[in-house]
Formats: sequence, structure tokens, C-alpha cells
Amino acid sequence: MNTTDVQLLVIIAVVIVAVSVFMSFFPFMLWISAWAAGVRISIITLVAMRLRRVVPGRIVNPLIKATKAGLGLNINQLESHFLAGGNVDRVVNALIAAQRADIPLVFERAAAIDLAGRDVLQAVQMSVNPKVIETPVVSAVAKNGIEVKVKARVTVRANIDRLVGGAGEETILARVAEGIVSTNGASESHKDVLEHPDLISKTVLSKGLDAGTAFEILSIDIADVDVGKNIGAQLQTEQAEADKRIAQAKAEERRAMAVAQEQEMKARVVEMQAKVVEAESEVPLAMSEALKSGKLGVMDYMNLKNIEADTQMRGSIGKQNDIGGNGQQKP
Repeated sequence: MNTTDVQLLVIIAVVIVAVSVFMSFFPFMLWISAWAAGVRISIITLVAMRLRRVVPGRIVNPLIKATKAGLGLNINQLESHFLAGGNVDRVVNALIAAQRADIPLVFERAAAIDLAGRDVLQAVQMSVNPKVIETPVVSAVAKNGIEVKVKARVTVRANIDRLVGGAGEETILARVAEGIVSTNGASESHKDVLEHPDLISKTVLSKGLDAGTAFEILSIDIADVDVGKNIGAQLQTEQAEADKRIAQAKAEERRAMAVAQEQEMKARVVEMQAKVVEAESEVPLAMSEALKSGKLGVMDYMNLKNIEADTQMRGSIGKQNDIGGNGQQKP
């Protein structure tokens, strides 16, 4: 390979690199596509997008769709939304869907909904095709104490005007559950709920549960109603058991007090017996003193002993009469 061939190859390589750099920095094909679609945009504007760190394809392609749909958007609106961190393609698709469905939606509101973190295209689709939200099983107790388990399906439609700042699906489910609980709690019997489940729907719908939310409730349909436990009887049983335990505790307290009082009385009896023994121990001393002083004669002392012996004999005879011949006590 001679020097001329090498130079030619180098020139071809430089040209290819230069064309590649030019085509990457100057989106010539994108500019041709825009002009072919009727979108008048200069190549300088596309280059300026590169300098502002904006991907031209994410602006021009949605602009082509918007122009074909007759939305009347300009490139500054789309570029400003892109720089704000929004999804330009999703906003344009939402505007086209809203136009086809005859839903009033302007670019500023669609961009605000998108920047708020909500899927504006899904919101438009939900406005056309309502969404069904199924609540979990909600347990409530009627006035007769019977538990009723209810599952409902809530049909909602997105409210475009309240998407920014409006509450989501969780709030709808919580409010519907609250309405089910209050309606069942106001029923005299669980049979009323089983016979007329539509009363739940009517009562809940009349409360305006969709106020302040991003949705509009179209209908509330009761999917399933089951009878649960007898909560009233269970509570009464638990209350009776608690009362029983309280009564047992009070009885045990009274028994303990009685035992303590009995022990106290036994202690007092022992104390009195000790006093009697102490008093009896003083009798011989008193009699001895009386004999010495002449206040008690010998005959008087003998008469006292005879009386004591007679008393003991009578007591022994009385005990023998109380015991039968077989050694057992008579009834």
C-alpha cells in the first residue's frame, strides 16, 4: 500500500467522523421529518436544544403528533415542560385522547397534572372508561350484636378538575368502609342488611363521599354479604366472666378477712385463758392469806373442798350419761 492510498483512507475516515459528529449534533433527519409533517422548525432551534441539554426527538416527535391532531401547541410549551421534568409525550397523548373524547383539557392543566405526579393519560382514559375499585371485607355489627361482613365494588370516574390536590383511591375506600360501618351499625337487626343490601349503597352515596377527591363516584354495588360472629353474645359472655372473676376475688377477700378474724379471736381466747390461769394461781395464795389472817376458818375451807368434789362428781356423772354402752356418744 503506497502513501496515496493511506492518505485517501485517512481522508475517508475523517469525513465519516465529521459527518457522524454533524449528524449527531445537527439532527438533520429529524428536521426533515418535521418539515415533511408540516411542522415548521429551523435547524438552529434544534441545535439550540442540544445546547440546552434537551433531546430534540422528545420535543419534535410529540409536536408532530400534536400538529397532526390540531392541538395548536408550540415548541416553547413542550420544551418548558420537558425542562421542568415532565413527560411531554404522555401529556400530548392525553390531550389527543381528551380531544377525541370531547373532554375539556388544556395544555397548562395537563402539564400541571403531570408535574404533580399523576398519570394524566390514565386519568383521561378513566374519565372515558370508569374504573371499578373493590373494597376489602368490611366488618360491622348491627344493633342486635350480630356481625355482618360486607364487600363492595365502587365505580369511579376521574375528575380532571380535581386531579391536582385531590385525594386518591385510598381515601375513597376508607370513606366507603366508614359508610358501610355506620349504615350496618344503625340497622336494628342483621336481617335488615341481608334483606335490603341496597340500603347500604343508597346511604353511602347520599353522604357525598367523593368530595375533595380526584374521583367521582358513579355507583356503589354490594358484591357480598356474610353473617359473622355473634359479637353481642360474646361481649356479654366476656362481661359475665369478668363479673364472675370480680365476685370470686371479693369472696376470696372476705374469706381471708374471716380467717384473719378467726385467728385473731383464737389469739384473744388464748390470752384470756392465760389470764384465767394467772388468776387461778392467785387463789391458793389468797386462801393461804385468809387462813393466816383468820378471815377463813378450817371448816369453811373443808366445806369449799366438799363443794368442789361434789361439782366434779356431778360433772363425771353427766359425762357418763352422755356416752352409750358401746363407748359412742349418744345422738
